[in-house]
Amino acid sequence: MLFNSYAFLLGFLPAALLAFHAMRRLGHQRAALFTLVVFSFGFYAWWNTVYLLLLVPLTLATFALARAIASWRLSRPRAARLLMLVGVGANLLVLAYFKYANFLVDNAAALLGLEWAVARIVLPLGISFFVFQKIAFLVDSHRGKVDRFDLLEFALFVSFFPQLIAGPIVHHAEVLPQFRQVRRSASPFVAIGLTIFAIGLAKKVFLADSAAAVATPAFDAAASGALLDAAGAWLGALAYTVQLYFDFSGYSDMAIGAALLFGIRLPVNFASPYKALSIVEFWRRWHVTLSRFLRDYLYIPLGGNQRSGARRYANLLITMLLGGLWHGAAWTFVAWGALHGAYLVVNRLWQGTRPRLLPAPPRGPEIVAGGMLTFVAVVVGWVLFRAADLPTALAMMRAMLGENGIGAATAGDSVLPDRTPWQWSTIAVLLAIAFVAPNTQQITGYRGPHDESPEPEASPSRPWIRWRPTATWAAASAALMSVAMMNLSKVSEFLYFQF
Repeated sequence: MLFNSYAFLLGFLPAALLAFHAMRRLGHQRAALFTLVVFSFGFYAWWNTVYLLLLVPLTLATFALARAIASWRLSRPRAARLLMLVGVGANLLVLAYFKYANFLVDNAAALLGLEWAVARIVLPLGISFFVFQKIAFLVDSHRGKVDRFDLLEFALFVSFFPQLIAGPIVHHAEVLPQFRQVRRSASPFVAIGLTIFAIGLAKKVFLADSAAAVATPAFDAAASGALLDAAGAWLGALAYTVQLYFDFSGYSDMAIGAALLFGIRLPVNFASPYKALSIVEFWRRWHVTLSRFLRDYLYIPLGGNQRSGARRYANLLITMLLGGLWHGAAWTFVAWGALHGAYLVVNRLWQGTRPRLLPAPPRGPEIVAGGMLTFVAVVVGWVLFRAADLPTALAMMRAMLGENGIGAATAGDSVLPDRTPWQWSTIAVLLAIAFVAPNTQQITGYRGPHDESPEPEASPSRPWIRWRPTATWAAASAALMSVAMMNLSKVSEFLYFQF
């Protein structure tokens, strides 16, 4: 059941809201939470009921281990640590089996020249996201950072449907305290939630899917052996660059908006990443919750910035390699992670070297050059991220460098994608929106889990677009939602569903 489907918008979501708020208004906090858990498990089972045979046992086992870890943390520290390692290892093994077993067997067979074959393993939706949330809960239980263990609250933390399938990756400290306050009125958050949801739906329907119509033919042509010229390759790469941004940021907006309808505030996952002036800043703005998880539960435990220069850079590379592999079982994702790891190492080296070479603070031209270089580096990385395999990615990159000419290409036995002024105009407009337009947080003032006020933050620089719970904004949000829903004729999955 997709967020951008009539089944969700006109059926599931209204039913869940009515049932939840009926229990809440009657003062039955536990019943309201239980209702939300039932709907969340139902949402997951909609895709495939067999998935529940994975989600439910993992939830129960992780909760039992976490509670035992916390109770033994001081009295039996070695046993507590062993239990934590067992819990983390079990979750990782489940993730590895479903996500990487076929990849490992296929590559081992190719390397050894054997004819091994295993049945194709279906990847359960959202497994990468909820496994990471469970791992963080286990580790924090060992660190003494979990103050209360309640199975109902934990089950909702793991399965909460707005963010179950594709994030954001939620930390337990952000939402568990909110579950204990559902008895209070959620109405102040409904208006801003509907606005954020409408913005996210519009991003997906009008922006991401428009870019997909340009990106997909270019990458398909490269995969089929067509020799794209530089213009066609760059058009395809830039189209995917904006498609991925608006698709995933649109999903994140819809997740935040849907959660607000239940009075729950999820973390912000995007902050205009293409406005970043360095690759370090890019990772502070792009998929914020994944960057946070990798930092807190991988990079820092490896030693982080506390190690010597060489070890610090090795930690960066390891973190990004595993971050790339987290996205999918393919060498393209490994290469993408390695490339971004190299980007971060170079960026850190420059940050350490620049003050000695250029003592003056960065000025306009240097800042602009940094932003342009960062964006181009990100676009090149997205080619690896999108391509079906490494040969296709390399073919796209060679074409972008002009190997096949600037404006002429040879199709061979393949059909080259069309390149029209309309397509260039569409991608240019989408890039302008990503670069210049205020993001959802700037429009609505939404500040995440630790902000208890539905009133937006003041934004004096753009008072004309600042959200307020007024009739005008209600009408605008309703109109945006209505127009987007009328354009759901071709429902497409969100890109991060495959991760």
